[in-house]
Amino acid sequence: MTELRRALGIWAALAIVIGTVIGSGIFRVPQAMIQNVGTVPLVFAVWVVGGALSLAGALTYAELAAMLPGAGGEYVYLTEAYGPMWGFLYSWTQMSVAKSGSIATLATAFFEYTAHFIPVFEEVWLHAGPISIKYGQVFALVLILALGIINYFGVRFGGGVQIAFTALKVGLIALIILAGLFFPHSDAVTAAPPLVPHVSLFAGFIAALVAALWAYDGWNNVGMVASEIRNPQRNLPLALIAGTGSVIAIYMLANWAYFRILSPADVAAHKLVAAEMMQRLYGPAGAAAVSIAAMISIFAALNGSILTGARIPYAAARDGLFFRSAARIHPDFQTPGVSILMLSGWSSILVLSGKYEELFDFVIFGSWILYAMATASVFVLRKKRPDLARPYRTLGYPVVPFLFLTGATVLEISTLWTKPRESFAGIALILLGLPFYFYWRRDSAKFRGQC
Repeated sequence: MTELRRALGIWAALAIVIGTVIGSGIFRVPQAMIQNVGTVPLVFAVWVVGGALSLAGALTYAELAAMLPGAGGEYVYLTEAYGPMWGFLYSWTQMSVAKSGSIATLATAFFEYTAHFIPVFEEVWLHAGPISIKYGQVFALVLILALGIINYFGVRFGGGVQIAFTALKVGLIALIILAGLFFPHSDAVTAAPPLVPHVSLFAGFIAALVAALWAYDGWNNVGMVASEIRNPQRNLPLALIAGTGSVIAIYMLANWAYFRILSPADVAAHKLVAAEMMQRLYGPAGAAAVSIAAMISIFAALNGSILTGARIPYAAARDGLFFRSAARIHPDFQTPGVSILMLSGWSSILVLSGKYEELFDFVIFGSWILYAMATASVFVLRKKRPDLARPYRTLGYPVVPFLFLTGATVLEISTLWTKPRESFAGIALILLGLPFYFYWRRDSAKFRGQC
């Protein structure tokens, strides 16, 4: 029987963490953050809290990933801790909207930056009733399918693409940061008054934290390809911790550069804050350079999302909880080829919506319910499966996992209070998977009975 191959080393694992996390958020979310909290110190406080939560999650996941290095990441942890129904609901949520929606969102952001060079991408190609599709959306759809095909032809090939584009984008972002940090500072920016948010400090802080967590989202993705990483007991914890720490440092430095050149009002007025900063420093050439850097950044995040996300439906199908064809491994390329094509195809359909903002809170809310449950599984499994080998034990246990769970709970309650429509839609989507779970479980039992 053909199995997945352990072909990814530590550099590929690090590139998956860094490359998947750093997408479009570093260029876009400072606007939402300053609009919600008003002052630069509070923006940095939000970045610190969001980074601390993400790092606490990474420290906890490092124990889980090293202990259970199977394909699917959280699918494996939730199944082992709570049973197959919870693993399935995770795979259902990821396939239906969380991972597929994230891929669609990244592809939409990619064409928006590409439109800087090809303006026709912003023009409408097809308009039929409520449906309006731009040329750029068609381009984004083709991009998703192209990356799906790249990953179809081998995990080493996809991993190589991930390493190359992650290294390139980190280098370009470093140049943008250096441009902001070493350009002569303006006293007018320092003296600029803070903004006055239209919401309370607590509500604004939570709203800004949601934006920050969107930018940090993806640190967990490397666990999804755990079955294809060499020496996972060492490389998975190292990639999770070092990768997440590196992202935190990059985000803090980037925001320091932004706010050296731009006032709070300037950042609040511009959706693409990095482009505005470089426009002021170097004119149109600077803004174009940011667009190129953003496109490369998003490309790496897209590739990483497809590479890792396709292992989730594969893992569910292998356990008989999804279409059986999704469990097939290509005999030559040793990839879950059908699963890759399924995820890419569904994400391509979703990209036609082109609604970046509408996916924002929805994906975060649904994902963090399952992140919290997966994190809590470290407590469950220490009691339920003390026999499992634990090459890495969570630093600061039990305080670190508890802090992550506390932050996740506050975030979920606040989001439920401020955005009930999106929150209930996220819960409904998760529960909508239950009939499919019982169908596939019954179908799987029937299939095993016939063998």
